Amino acid sequence: MQAAALAAIGLGDWRYQPLPVPPELFEETVCALGPAGLLGANVTVPHKRAALAVATEATARARAIGAANTLTFGPDGAIEAENTDAPGLIASLPRSPAGANALVLGAGGSARAAVWALLDAGAGQVSVWNRTPARAQALAQELGARAVARAAPADLLVNCTSVGRGDPAETFKALPLAADSLDEYQCVVDLVYRDGETALLAEARLRGAQVVDGIEILVRQGALSLERWTGRPAPLDVMRAAARG
Repeated sequence: MQAAALAAIGLGDWRYQPLPVPPELFEETVCALGPAGLLGANVTVPHKRAALAVATEATARARAIGAANTLTFGPDGAIEAENTDAPGLIASLPRSPAGANALVLGAGGSARAAVWALLDAGAGQVSVWNRTPARAQALAQELGARAVARAAPADLLVNCTSVGRGDPAETFKALPLAADSLDEYQCVVDLVYRDGETALLAEARLRGAQVVDGIEILVRQGALSLERWTGRPAPLDVMRAAARG
């Protein structure tokens, strides 16, 4: 996706490549990237909170969320942390969440970004569920949301768990949802990105909900990262086509 975008904006000699890093080597590796000539990096599970901790500076958004997914390397070893997951989620929604009630499933870095983004965009109430209730409670207290022990009807449902990341036929029984309850949500968002819909989105679509898949959110947050590094507008259509290709 990023390679296609770089080529489209005339930066085909730039490279975007994966770099698997175990948690115990994360700080050491990140601190070496700038001196090695890299301009930036996207950070994914499980490193988003560590990315904020290792940064020498951070945007107000990344600090408020407590997690970062985009690092930019500057001169003299500077590392700036940003979170594009939050605005990427809002940009992907079919309508503004202002005044809406939302339910967020999960309590990791992506869930933190989702909760903060929805509240920042004016959502009326944001509830958080996690299979470990204490984690949901801690996140809710920190960001100003409400922890819940079970799913309740809402205008918007956002799945930030890893359920659905594996087998495409995997059900969502690990979530506090039944198939016949999905008509209680006008819009269902699943941050899991994969080839084809997750079982959650497929069932939600059958129940009449609008759905947003993880690839669209991947494109939106990736576009914001690209613009930050290059200073050029991201070619959304090119990125979307490459991601879905």
